[in-house]
Order: sequence, then C-alpha cells, then structure tokens
Amino acid sequence: MAVTRQVLFVQGGGAGAHDEWDDRLVDSLRRELGDGYEVRYPRMPDEDDPSYARWSAAIRREVAALDDGAVVAGHSVGATILVAALAERPPERELGAIVLIAAPFVGAGGWPGEEFALPHDLGARLPHGVPVHVFHGLRDETAPPSHADRYARAIPQARLHRLPGRDHQLDNDLSEVARTIRSGDLGPVTPG
Repeated sequence: MAVTRQVLFVQGGGAGAHDEWDDRLVDSLRRELGDGYEVRYPRMPDEDDPSYARWSAAIRREVAALDDGAVVAGHSVGATILVAALAERPPERELGAIVLIAAPFVGAGGWPGEEFALPHDLGARLPHGVPVHVFHGLRDETAPPSHADRYARAIPQARLHRLPGRDHQLDNDLSEVARTIRSGDLGPVTPG
C-alpha cells in the first residue's frame, strides 16, 4: 500500500492571490511532486487584508488536521505568518519540514510591522529537529533577497536556496521545492 505524503501550502496575501496567483504555484508543485503527494491548498480568510490573528488560527486548524510527517509550506506573507505561528505555538503534529517561499522578513532590516514581527530567537522557537528550507528568487522585487539572508540568520538551522533570475512568484516554477520535498531529506534532523 502506497503512502501519501501531505503538503500544506499557505497562500500569500492580496486580492486574488488564492485563485489568480498562488494557484499557479500549487499547480506547479502538484505537477512536479506527482503521485504519492497530497497538496492541500486552503483559502485564507480575508486574503486581501492578511491578519496574523485570523490567518494563524486558520493555519493552526489546517496543521492539526495533517498526518505526522507532513510538510508545511507558505508563500510570501503566508510563509511569514506560517513560521510566526509555528514559533509562537509549535504544533502537536510532527512535521516533516517547513518550507518558506519568497517570505518577507518582518522586523529589523526587513519589512516594518508589529503585527507580523518575528521573534529575535525564531530558530530556537521552531519545532525541534524539523528541517527548514528558505527558497527565494534573486530578482524578487516584492521581498528583496536580503530578506532570505535575514531568515538564514534568524533560523541558523535553515537551508537557504537562492534562485537566480526568479521573481517573487519564482516564475510560477516550484520544481526546486518539489525536488527538495521528494529528496526525502525532510525527516527530523538529528542534533549534532
């Protein structure tokens, strides 16, 4: 009996993001992952006006419905809220990996905003032993590549994937993300 691995994909914010923008990312991810993966793509509340309180509550409900070993991924502000929610209250489920795609860093040196501000000890607050992957296009004008560097400093255990020539939507190509998920290099990291 084949096992299906779950992937939760949290959309970015903005009017039409779910149906007109990030759906292309999800289509790419599903196509690149192929059989054996179930990509869940819930609609976040009030996508044109992302709120940490509303989105984090929705994300927590979605994560609670996953099987152990599921991968959680987010794009843009959805990734920022996802990682903040996981740091604020680690899930009861054992995650396979955390994947941040074109995530704006909110805090010193990144975007201003108290509601989404990330804790200074972000990496230490994330679920222990869960791999973190940060994917960022080097031509991203929405969240400049320096934001990925800030995540790398805030989450020392993160693996940073810089993608030359790619924009904020990674040119609607999540092949590198899928390759990382399929590689099996997602199980809990043994502390060294």
